Order: sequence, then structure tokens, then C-alpha cells
Amino acid sequence: MQIGRLLRLGELFLLICTCLISRSQSTPPDLVLHGEVIGSQNKTYFEIPFDVPTAVHRLSVDFTYTGRDKRTTLDLGIADPVRFRGNSGGNKSHFTIGESDATPSYLPGPIPAGRWKLLISVPNIRPAEHADYRAEIHFNSRIEDQGFTLTPLANDTRWYRGDLHMHTAHSDGSCASQSGKSVPCPVFLTAQAAVARGLDFIAISDHNATSQYEAMRELQPYFDRLLMIPGREITTFWGHFNIFGITQFVDYRAVPGGRDVNAILRDVRAKGGIASINHAYSPDGEICMGCGWMPPYPVDMSLFTGIEVINGGQIISTGFWDHQLAGSLRLTAIGGSDNHNGPMEAARPNSIGSPTTVVEAKDLSVAAILEGIREGRVFVDLTGSRDKTIDIEAHDSTLPRQENTRMGGVLHAPVGHSIAFLVRVAACPHSTIHLLLDGEVTPALAPLSTSVGDENLPFTFTSDGRAHWLRAEVRDSNSRLTLVSNPVYINLPVTENTR
Repeated sequence: MQIGRLLRLGELFLLICTCLISRSQSTPPDLVLHGEVIGSQNKTYFEIPFDVPTAVHRLSVDFTYTGRDKRTTLDLGIADPVRFRGNSGGNKSHFTIGESDATPSYLPGPIPAGRWKLLISVPNIRPAEHADYRAEIHFNSRIEDQGFTLTPLANDTRWYRGDLHMHTAHSDGSCASQSGKSVPCPVFLTAQAAVARGLDFIAISDHNATSQYEAMRELQPYFDRLLMIPGREITTFWGHFNIFGITQFVDYRAVPGGRDVNAILRDVRAKGGIASINHAYSPDGEICMGCGWMPPYPVDMSLFTGIEVINGGQIISTGFWDHQLAGSLRLTAIGGSDNHNGPMEAARPNSIGSPTTVVEAKDLSVAAILEGIREGRVFVDLTGSRDKTIDIEAHDSTLPRQENTRMGGVLHAPVGHSIAFLVRVAACPHSTIHLLLDGEVTPALAPLSTSVGDENLPFTFTSDGRAHWLRAEVRDSNSRLTLVSNPVYINLPVTENTR
């Protein structure tokens, strides 16, 4: 009797989990298949055919059935019009198959239009019993195009720490083998090193590759406190940029007179991703082919969301970033280790998490992290610490008390109005905070100093009615740059830049 009760509870739990998975898809299924299995079908196989339309690049299935409390067992597999695509037995009630990745047990690859079949095995059903099954099928699931988990890994609003630029065996990432040889570095070791550094998220950005997504989808359930964001470094002959939040193929082949960077960026945005320029001030030519940002034609910078202002703690591109902001664009400053060597000593440049990009997000999901980047709720920690923070907020103190505009936001203040700013820092003892107006230090804004390190530091600025951006850089007692904030924008005109 106790065993039966446990089985019924297990069935209820499975149904609840499946309901939550289906709800997390956020859209109703494109197709629902249902039917009945009876006792005479014990130890048989049957197929449930269904049609897949054209232009499908991902197929996801949620499968449930009744009768588990009576020991009914249905095993699940699938075949496309040409070949077998996998079988997970009774160990999965949800799976996805995409062009570059699939749930373990299943094969990734093109999704051909035509007659597919769910492959059902019946290892056990008692002679007098029956079971009802239901399969919900989604085509082009946006949430699974965007990442490798259907639900957030954490649900609280806070600062999440991560690394947005790293390489593995799927491009030119290498590390030491068991015998000490330099070999292509497995994705697992990169993820493991990120956990050891205390990171909350990573984006593996192998060059023009999508093959890493298969490994990331396999690893994500194991690394259930480390969010894996789909990334890719689009490597052109005249500059590199990362794209985040999509798994679909993007044609990276930009040539003058043909497909250009603007077309690539529009493609990324249409698929729901964002893009950020990498190491703009890198050397170019045979030293680092295509690394510096030197496109031979105009690029619509409003199609970017961010700029990598710190690359590995060595290439600092804040000047390039400020130059873009001068064009009234809101481009979020991020960082990336550009790690190519897997696990390294934390103190070395380009080690995983050095620098750390810190994003305020409502939860630990791909959608929330990308939204935090779009909104400019980001700072870069060059020390790769686990506790340093900086934030800026402001309000027009000439008017009745207004809601604060936070870092990344726009504050409108007429000429002569006094703007009250507050810089919040944590874990930055004996540091100096340099305030930069439009990218420059100005006598009108004196540096701020910390003592204990966890402080709220006020200052004021009088609006001249023109557009400005005001950000902060923190330097330690040895004048080493430790934190770079994003700006509060003042009187920024409306542009087409929507991040």
C-alpha cells in the first residue's frame, strides 16, 4: 500500500513538472497528439505519426501518460522522414532537437519537413489496464533557441557575475592533457573552471561555430548553478564581435559588395539575440588577423547592444566606447576574458572570469541576463572578485522628489537644474572613484574616496540642458583600475538604438 502511494505521488510530481515545462515554453503547443494504450499492447511497439511543416529549425516534445501507479510504462523515441533521431526510453518526458544541439539521447541536425513518428515502446501494461498518453509538440521553441534550460537557475533579483568571452575545443581553445600535452580543451573543463571562480554565468563564444551548443545542452543540467549562454564570436576580416542568446546558424561571411556586417547584425536581432564588439583596439594584420575593429564600410552601430571595453584585463577600449556614446547611442560596456587556455591561475590575464562582467537581472536565465545588458545594468570587475560592486543613481533635485534614474537609464533635466547623484560601492576599501563626464575627467566633478569600502557617496551636477553621459572608474590604493561602471545618461535624445 505504501509503494502504491509513492507511485501515485511520483506520477503527480511528474505531471506537475511536465506542466511547468509546458508553461515555461510560454506559447501553446503547435500540435497535440493523444491516444490510448490497452493491456493487449503489452510488450509491443507502435508509432504516432505527425507532420512537420517547412522552415522548422527546432522541434520540442513534452510527453505524459497515465497509469504509472498501476506499473504502466511507456518508452519514448522519435524518427524523422529519413532516419532514426533517438530514444530516451522512460527517462525523459521532454526533449528538444535542433540543428546544432539536442537533448542527450537525441541527434541534432536539420529538421526536414514531412512525416515524423514518435516511437512508443510498451515494456509493461497489465492485461486489464489502459493508459492515456499526450504529446505536446512545439516548433521553433524560442526559449530553447535562446538557451539550454527551460527555467531560471535562480529566482532572485541581484547582481550576477559572469564571463562573456571564452573559447574551447570547438575553435582554438586548448589546455593541458593528462600527460601534459596541449590539446583542444573540452567544454566541461571550461565550465568547471568557471564554477571554481564563483561565476554565475558564462558564454562560450567559439569562432563562427555552433558545435559547442551540443556539449552545453548536455552539461547544463549538471551545472545547475552556472547558466550557460549561447555565444559565438563572429570573426570577420575587419573586426570581431560576439553574439549572445541564439543557437541558430548565422552566416558570418562578410565581404565588401556582398553580405556585410549590417546584414549579419540584422539577422542576429531578428532571431532575438544581441551583439557586442570585441577588443576594438586590438592589433591587426598578421599580428592578430581581423582582430581590430576596422570595417571598410559604414556599420550601423545602433544594431549593437554592447562593447567589450575590457578584454582579458589588458586591452582596454573605453575610448572607443566613449566615441560611440558621443553619437547618442546607448551601448553597454561589458568585459570578457577571451580565455583560450581553459583552467588557468586566477591571477593571470585572460584566466576565466578575469575580468568579470556583473549584470543585475531579475533571475538567472538567458532572457534576464540579456535584458540586464540591454538596460545597462552592468559593470566590469577587472579583479574578478566575488563581492566588489558599483552602482550609480540620480534624480533632479530641483523638482519634487522623483524616482531615481539608475545606471543605464536616462534622466532629463532642464538647464540650471541640480542633479543629485549617488555612487554606491561595496568591497572597495581605500579606493578612489573617478567621475567621467562624456568620457573625460573634469574639474567640475572631484574624485570621491572610500575608507571602509561599503559606502554611498553623493555629489551634484548642474544640468546645462545638453546631452551627457556620466560614468565612474574605481582605482585601488595603488591606482590600479578595478571597476568600470556604465553611465547614467543625461538628456539623451531619442534614437533608433534599442539595444
